[in-house]
Amino acid sequence: MTTAFFHDERTLWHLPGGFYATMLPVGRWVQPMAGPGIAETPDSKRRIKSLLDVSGLGAHLDQHTAQPASEEDLLRVHTRDYLQRFQAGSAAQGGDMGDLAVYGPGSYEIAQLSTGLAVAAVESVLTGRHANAFALSRPPGHHASRDRGAGFCLFNNIAVAIEVMKARHGLGRVAVIDWDVHHGNGTQSIFYSRPDVLTISLHQENCYPPGYSGADDRGEGEGLGFNMNIPLQPGGGHAAYLYAFERLVIPAIDRFAPELIIVASGLDANALDPLARMQLYPDSYREMTRLAMQLAARHANGRLVAVHEGGYSEVCVPFCALAIIEELCGQRSAAVDPLSDFIKLQQPGARFDALQRELIDDMAALHGL
Repeated sequence: MTTAFFHDERTLWHLPGGFYATMLPVGRWVQPMAGPGIAETPDSKRRIKSLLDVSGLGAHLDQHTAQPASEEDLLRVHTRDYLQRFQAGSAAQGGDMGDLAVYGPGSYEIAQLSTGLAVAAVESVLTGRHANAFALSRPPGHHASRDRGAGFCLFNNIAVAIEVMKARHGLGRVAVIDWDVHHGNGTQSIFYSRPDVLTISLHQENCYPPGYSGADDRGEGEGLGFNMNIPLQPGGGHAAYLYAFERLVIPAIDRFAPELIIVASGLDANALDPLARMQLYPDSYREMTRLAMQLAARHANGRLVAVHEGGYSEVCVPFCALAIIEELCGQRSAAVDPLSDFIKLQQPGARFDALQRELIDDMAALHGL
C-alpha cells in the first residue's frame, strides 16, 4: 500500500475548555449551546474516519498511529516557557494559550500525539516507506506560533515535523501549501525569514486573523520571496482556487523545486462551513490534490503529505477528506456526496470570476510570476 493514513482515537478526546457558541464566549447576549458549543469538536474528524471505513477506502490504506512528539522535538519550534505553561494548565483545569487556543485537562498530551502523527506521516514519506500520507491531526496547528496558540491550534504540527526531519534526515527545501480557509499565520511567522521553507497560504481575505489579507507579506531577510499569501474574495469557489493554483501555486513551486511538499489540509473552505464563506466542494479538493501530486512528482519524487487542519461542517468535511485520500491512493469508493450538485449551482458567476482572476493576476505580478 503506497498511501499511509495516520490517526489515533485519543486525539478525538481533546475537548477545548470554556463555554462557547461556535467561537464566541457565552454570556451577556450569547446564549449557550447544547454540547461542547465550540466549532472545533471531534465530530467532523471522527466522521472522516467513519466514512473511510464504511466506504471501504480504508482497506486501501496503510493505517497507523504514532508516538507523541517528544519535548525535545517540540522545542525545535516552541519556547520552553510556552510548553511549561501549557503543560501546567493541562494538568489543572485547562485554559487558553493565546487567541481562542482553548484546551481542557489532558490536552497537552493529546496535542503531543497530534504533532506526533504529523511527524510520523512526514518521516514515512521522506524515508520512502510510503509514496504519500494523510495525517488526521487534532488539535490543528497552523495558527500556533513559537510562543502563542491561536484559532484552536496549540502546537504547530507541520512546523515541528519539518524541523524534526531536518534534524534527523538533513531535509532541505520544503514547500507548504496551506489551503485552510484561514491564513496560516503561525507557520508564516515561524519560517518568515527562512529561504529553505516556501510557505503558501490560500485563504479567505480578512477572515482569520480578523482583517488580515497579507498579499504584500513576502518574507524578510533571507526569507524574502519565500512566503506567498493568496487572499481570495468571500464567496469564491472552485474556479477561483484552480486559477490561483495555475497562476501562483504551480509556478512558485516550480521555481522553488522542493524536496518535499506538505499540504496544510484545512477543509473549511467548503460551502457549508460555519466559520468562513467560500464555496468549495469535495471535487475541488480532489482537483487541488491532483495538482499537488503532479508538483510532487515533478520535484520531490512524488513525496507529498497532507496534514489535517480546520474544517467544521460535519456534513461536508468527511466527503472533502475522502476525495483527497481517494486521489492520494488512486482508488475511488462508491461514496457520493449528496450535496455537491447543490453547491455547484451556487458557484460565482462570470463577472465575479473575472474580478477574482484580475486580483490573482496582480498577486502574480507582485511575485514576478
